[in-house]
This record gives sequence, C-alpha cells and structure tokens, in this order.
Amino acid sequence: MDQIVAVVRGFDGALVLIPGPGSDFPEPAWGDAFFYYAPDGRLPRNVQPYATIITRNQPGDCASDLDAPNRWRVNIHVDRAAFLELTGEERRGLSRCRDYASTDRVMPHPVYGSLGWISVVNPAERTRNTVVRLLHDAHNAARARFERRREQEPPPERD
Repeated sequence: MDQIVAVVRGFDGALVLIPGPGSDFPEPAWGDAFFYYAPDGRLPRNVQPYATIITRNQPGDCASDLDAPNRWRVNIHVDRAAFLELTGEERRGLSRCRDYASTDRVMPHPVYGSLGWISVVNPAERTRNTVVRLLHDAHNAARARFERRREQEPPPERD
C-alpha cells in the first residue's frame, strides 16, 4: 500500500488523503487512502476521488474479505475501453461469477463495477505495473475534468 501511495504522491497535482483519528472523517475511513487531482492542494468540492485504497470491509462491501490480516484493495475508476479490456465485460453488463477475495487479480469492483471501477486485492508482481498505469491514466483523466470545469467557470467579478 505504501508503494502505491508514494507513486501517486509523485504525480503532478496529486492530493493523497489518508484520514486518521482527529480528522473530520468517520472512523471506518481511517487508514484508507483517497486520491484526487488537486493542484492547489485543497480537497476538491463535489468531486469523487479517482482511486482509493480500502483497508477493511465496509457496510455492503465485504466480498474482498478485507478484515483478514494484511489485506487491502486498490480501487480505480477507468474508462469504458479499459474496463472492457481488463474484465472482458461491459461495465453495465457484468454477469460472470468472480472470487472478489482473490489477490493480485484485476477485476470489477465488487460493488461499483457497473460504474466503471476496477479493483485489485493486494496488488503484487502480476498486477503492479497495470495498477500503476491505471492510476496514472485515472489521474490524467481527473486532471482533464478539472481543466474542463475551470474553463467553464465564469470569470471572477471585478470591483
């Protein structure tokens, strides 16, 4: 997990948020990581992270068995073409049975796969390079969305 966090922190404009005790985030998020494109270093409003690392089961999301020792899952939002390439299925037509607890395998997110999220439990040798590439692509897509939103904002009023 630390290696992935370090890679993302190296991306231009990346904001890595890892909540802990005393933060404004609920305890179930403590120790997890949330990745944003935020060139000003401030948490963006009304924007979801482009990737996360989750370290424990969440309500309604226990298929990856993350409460077992030394287990965590990286989740990355990908475009339709990448999703199809990685999973062999359209994101809105997922029908294959999968073992979401298996490690070092790219697969649809067990809950948000239909929304274009993929996941890997404990990325290792087989998936490490793919995960880094997908994180880079997701970061660049978040940057492009940021730029489009900024271009659409009205200019500040002058006094």
